[in-house]
Amino acid sequence: MGRSRYTITEPDRPHFMTCTVLEWLPVFTRPETVQIILDCWRYQREHEGLLLYGFVILENHLHFIAQAKDLNKCVNSFKSYTARQIIDHLQAKRVERLLANLRFFKRAHKADREYQFWQEGVHAELVFSEAMMREKLDYIHGNPVKRGYVSLAEHWRYSSASNYAGLEGLIDIDLW
Repeated sequence: MGRSRYTITEPDRPHFMTCTVLEWLPVFTRPETVQIILDCWRYQREHEGLLLYGFVILENHLHFIAQAKDLNKCVNSFKSYTARQIIDHLQAKRVERLLANLRFFKRAHKADREYQFWQEGVHAELVFSEAMMREKLDYIHGNPVKRGYVSLAEHWRYSSASNYAGLEGLIDIDLW
């Protein structure tokens, strides 16, 4: 698969993004791997000026809407850090089948590493209006409902839907 035609066009404005685990492997079925994602976002919000407006984490991909002074740098840092931490976790827990797949499906040109965790790119789309922000938040929060995992969006644990419903979420976000 070639480079994505989606790019972060205006780094200081909100973008809807998707990050997918290589070959859609189900890595986020483990609470520890989801926690790595949440901890990274928490750190980036506190130390790197990331504004996180919404997110959902499913078993093999995640969607989020974020903004930062240098969003490209934040996203690259996010993907690099989380990949390293999750691979280290899988190695420590000896999850050999997932590790073998991450090794096997690694892009041929990735000669500097044994594994590849994320697919290339982030499928970034500029959120250019209030209506588009509502549409993307509804899409994000509706994902687990559409898949039949929950009846109400705010019941999906790994989502910001509960934050928007006035409930406590797993991490703080920047409500739109």
